[in-house]
Amino acid sequence: MTRDRRILIKNIYHMLSYAFSSLNHEGFQNVAKEEFDNIQNMFAAILSRGVNLQLKQGLYKEYVEKTEDLSVIHGKINLQGTIRNKIEKRKLVTCDFDELSENNIFNQIIKSSMLLLLSSSEVEEQYKKEMKKSLLFFSTIDEVADLKNIQWSSIRFQRNNQSYRLLLGISQLMIEGMIITTDKGIYKIATFVDDQKMWHLFQNFILEYYKKHYPELRPHSPQIPWDVPESTDMTLLPTMQTDIVLHNKPKTLIIDAKYYSKSSFQKQFDKQTIMSGNLYQIYTYVKNYDNDNTGNVSGLLLYAKTDEELEAKADYMMGNNHIGIDNLDLNVEFENIREKLDSIVERELLYARRIMGANS
Repeated sequence: MTRDRRILIKNIYHMLSYAFSSLNHEGFQNVAKEEFDNIQNMFAAILSRGVNLQLKQGLYKEYVEKTEDLSVIHGKINLQGTIRNKIEKRKLVTCDFDELSENNIFNQIIKSSMLLLLSSSEVEEQYKKEMKKSLLFFSTIDEVADLKNIQWSSIRFQRNNQSYRLLLGISQLMIEGMIITTDKGIYKIATFVDDQKMWHLFQNFILEYYKKHYPELRPHSPQIPWDVPESTDMTLLPTMQTDIVLHNKPKTLIIDAKYYSKSSFQKQFDKQTIMSGNLYQIYTYVKNYDNDNTGNVSGLLLYAKTDEELEAKADYMMGNNHIGIDNLDLNVEFENIREKLDSIVERELLYARRIMGANS
């Protein structure tokens, strides 16, 4: 079982700070020092503080399409509406025009997220009080009609709204990972983020950690091409999208990050084994990447350790390539997590040297 939920939640905050560098802004220093009993309070603290900072800069405005009946022409004449006004003997022209407005999808999502947190009995009053103050500045902004159908991929960031990355990132994590719908169609917020969204955060954290602390290893997440003849029809072959790839010539390490809140094992013939699909996946990545069979490419299945007592930990040589299985315990102080991520790099490099030394 999780030893201290507050430690896990604090580590999620640290993971978020790598995914969203603005959390390292001095404006969030007090939030970083807090201890949270539940994840709703952490999201409420980040969102309320982030919105306050944004309000000091001013809410983002963008052009939105509007149609109104006016006494003078503004923009383009809407013929259908103007004819209707003529029939109804109204001396007005219907016009279509663009107007710079705060009532856009960016602010609508933030407002809806704050209202969602306000509806939760788990959120402490101090955070609710701050959000209620902020909502006074959102009075002309609509709520999102359907939270589950937000087109996140269509949201575009540019120079004038970069400060919204954190606010929308937290909102997306909460809306996609924690929203549940009651029988009456009312949205409620769950007690924790679902595994799919936590997995994305976990893998992004590892990638960003290595980008920040080991840039010389060129951390990235490329797609691996299939080692098949050029004439092969690739239509039915799935994309091999890696999580993290590190390079230190001649060695390459492919890390496949996994997050399961319950169990990372399967039961097979009365014994516990790691999930077959996970092992097949990392093996396939390594073998297709190392298409010359040099043995210089290794793979690591890295599991987030949360509530499970058993540890997935092993090392194998599979057809000249090293395949490792390891855990990153999220129930320990973050300094221990840093040490573990650092040791993975050192261990894999040392392992490569031992293999090369034995073959020389």
